[in-house]
Amino acid sequence: MKNCTQRSTRIYRWALLFAGVLAFSGCSDPSSNSAEHDAAATELQSLLDAAVTAGMPGISAAIATSNGIVWTGTSGMANIQNGDPIAPEMLFGIGSITKTFVNVVILQLAEEGHLDLDATPANVLGEAVAGIPNADKATVSQLLNHTGGIPSWEDDPLWIREGRGDALKTAEIWGKTQTLPYITGHDPLFPPGEKHSYANTNYTLLGMIIEKVTGNEAVDEIHSRILEPLGLRDIHLEGFEDVPASQLPHRYHWATPEFRADAGVNAVFDDVRPGLIDATGSNLSVEWTAGGMVASAVDLVMYGKALRDGQLLKPESMAFMMDWFPIREGRWVGHNVFKSQYADGLVTIGHSGDVLGFNGALYWVEGEDVVVAVLGNVGAMHSGPVPITAAGVARNREFTDAALSLTRYN
Repeated sequence: MKNCTQRSTRIYRWALLFAGVLAFSGCSDPSSNSAEHDAAATELQSLLDAAVTAGMPGISAAIATSNGIVWTGTSGMANIQNGDPIAPEMLFGIGSITKTFVNVVILQLAEEGHLDLDATPANVLGEAVAGIPNADKATVSQLLNHTGGIPSWEDDPLWIREGRGDALKTAEIWGKTQTLPYITGHDPLFPPGEKHSYANTNYTLLGMIIEKVTGNEAVDEIHSRILEPLGLRDIHLEGFEDVPASQLPHRYHWATPEFRADAGVNAVFDDVRPGLIDATGSNLSVEWTAGGMVASAVDLVMYGKALRDGQLLKPESMAFMMDWFPIREGRWVGHNVFKSQYADGLVTIGHSGDVLGFNGALYWVEGEDVVVAVLGNVGAMHSGPVPITAAGVARNREFTDAALSLTRYN
């Protein structure tokens, strides 16, 4: 009787389990999943189209999960004047997203024992940084999260005109350290570690440190340590390696009254429509390791996935990268990614970029399997409020929610 009872109990349990499987299968109707996926994809595309309607020349986006690319979309023009459309393989300036690549190389060098993150730039570079404020006090770690109190050459009024405005020599390839004299001899902003102040100078110095420690070009280290292992061919450091010209769209910029006052419009930049200039003919060499890379949305999102998933850094370095320093409510900086929190608590981690002619964002959603890259061929630096940016599209909650829906029903 006991064995019979046990057998009956086992049969009953298996029946319950089987019923649960059937119920779960019923809730996961493939046709329902497909409809949800298609609706999310339609919403994502409509948001790109709406950005173009709002004034964006062209935009390209890609979304990935741990399984790879799950969606790509484009809208608008690579060349407004002749109507050439944006193509998925096109390369856009990614601006300060470049800094995350530099950060990876720096942390890899630290992992290998070649670099002490508590060293100062002066310890590593010596007289090459003489006169740079706080270069003998801020640590490499503080350069990574912009807490070293070093001024940014990007904020210097003369550099704004000579680096992006009416005094720019558009065909010139800037030297790697040509930006440093703009802040040499200035006062530090604050004692190292006291607070956060974003500075491109930090990543010029980190580029110099990479080259000093390795004896190689920073661009070569980025390729050998990141791009080649990941099989990414559509990411380049403009001005310091060959870039396929056929993959570059025209680059435009919001020429607002603020931009015209602070930077001035270069004589060779044509007005395309009111408030928008064509900055094609310029290059991003002035940014170097602070913001000079170009990428396709597809390769950029695959890099972001690899970074998120710990393919490039050891667990200790990943924890250090996401050691958060508070900036303001709902915003933190790590070494070197940013954490942003929506009002309902949803958190994204990543980086945005903005340079002459381009703007974009790369991020992943904390606790979710989704990575997003959105790039556009119009910049907004020094422009104040503008109609639309690619980063604004990417971080619009509607876009984030649609990306989440797409990946959950993929």
